Amino acid sequence: MTVLLAEDEPALPGLERLRGEATIREVRGDNGLVEALAETDILVVTDFRVEALEAAWPDPCPIRWVHATSAGVDALMIPPIQNGDFPVTNASGIFDRGIAEYVLGAVLLFAKDTLTNLALQRERRWRHRETTLIRGARALVVGAGSIGREIATVLGALGMEVIGTARRARQDSAFARVHRQEDLPALLGDADYVIVAAPLTEDTRGLFDDRHFRLMKPGAVFINVGRGAVVRTGSLLGALDSGRLAGAALDVFEEEPLPPEHPLWRYPNVMLSAHMAGDFVGWRQALGEQFVDNFQRWRRGQPLANPVDTARGYGRR
Repeated sequence: MTVLLAEDEPALPGLERLRGEATIREVRGDNGLVEALAETDILVVTDFRVEALEAAWPDPCPIRWVHATSAGVDALMIPPIQNGDFPVTNASGIFDRGIAEYVLGAVLLFAKDTLTNLALQRERRWRHRETTLIRGARALVVGAGSIGREIATVLGALGMEVIGTARRARQDSAFARVHRQEDLPALLGDADYVIVAAPLTEDTRGLFDDRHFRLMKPGAVFINVGRGAVVRTGSLLGALDSGRLAGAALDVFEEEPLPPEHPLWRYPNVMLSAHMAGDFVGWRQALGEQFVDNFQRWRRGQPLANPVDTARGYGRR
């Protein structure tokens, strides 16, 4: 059995456990991709290889399983994968805690006015102020999947009221309530923190536009750890310029890397990071272990963990 790693990073740690059970091949860049795919049973891929993959996809296709080393799979939904007769899995669960802790840090950053503290420190100015408690504040998590649930668990442990939105309303112990996504406009006005953890689909693309930012509570904080294209950047800039938002913490963007001339860099009440919220020390080792465990399921004929609903473009609950 041949496992192809189509990545530009070093091989996932831990795959040496498959010695004797599978042949591991690596392809970096486009050289040799066509030939390798024609001999591949299992494809392990990150979403930045999709253009090369689509161009090199073999016909007929011997691939029997595609595994994404990311939680989001929107970019991987190219026709040969979305319409393939093989399972697709993702890295659900690996990044949940890291992203939840990132969100907690962002909430505390604004509650304790840390950005102002740092600015005053650089200016050597002493200015006493009062800050807010997060206990009793309301957070709205847009996207109540595994990442959203972990965010709700962490914030709820500190006394915040956390509600969520998902494709369908449901009872969920991690949240005070989970509403239908269609109810989002009615929920925005009561949230002190609006946290985007939703996958990118046709339903969520451009979801946060002028209308939704206008519906947000004045003085609310906006946090995006989902996908950049869920937010219309121009609308976010307008909400910041108007003063309606207290600030924003952004880990993902419509354009990545964010160009140095982009206006978002200039806002004193905005924290930016380089699409790294879930990348903890040891995350690649965890990805390798997750794939090896799923490979063993595959060999035993058991259902694969973390299956993706390719029709909708995200993992199944």
